[in-house]
Amino acid sequence: MALTPSTMLPLGTPAPGFSLVHVDGRTVSLDDFDGSPAFLVVFMCNHCPFVKHLADGLAQFAAQYVPKGLAMVGINSNDVAKHPADSPEQMVREAEERGYIFPYLYDETQEVAKAYHAACTPDFFLFDRDRRLVYRGQFDGSRPENGLPVTGADLRAAVEAVLAGKKPAEKQIPSIGCNIKWIAGNEPDYFK
Repeated sequence: MALTPSTMLPLGTPAPGFSLVHVDGRTVSLDDFDGSPAFLVVFMCNHCPFVKHLADGLAQFAAQYVPKGLAMVGINSNDVAKHPADSPEQMVREAEERGYIFPYLYDETQEVAKAYHAACTPDFFLFDRDRRLVYRGQFDGSRPENGLPVTGADLRAAVEAVLAGKKPAEKQIPSIGCNIKWIAGNEPDYFK
């Protein structure tokens, strides 16, 4: 299991636009979330042990914060030819089994992952009402096999701040996980 940290995109970066297919077949874009006070993008997949470790906690997190005004999407950018467990068909099953109430989107070209400078799964990007990046970091300090409970404490604190009209703490700990599985020859420049 290769450990890859977040790129820690600069705070204040505007949210890149996207238009991706949801597991239910509809197209979802950034514009669909206009007016929400906070917008969270989670780069994730089905097979990564780091995502599996916190998947139920992520589902609970969404169930708690989406009703409070958080707009949220999960995006899978992995190369599904080499990692069929992350295929759109498997994404449907994963979303149903986990009870994800947020759109789970497929980034087939990996262009959205590149636009966000996503590096790992999971990788979290929280934007304020103006769609400026205010948090990019870990869900919490729990990792597979480190014995810490999955709480979502770091991301919860950031979301609570944004929903209250405040800025999250500037000290943010990078998320860490499996690297995004890039299509051969499609690796982004920010890794070179």
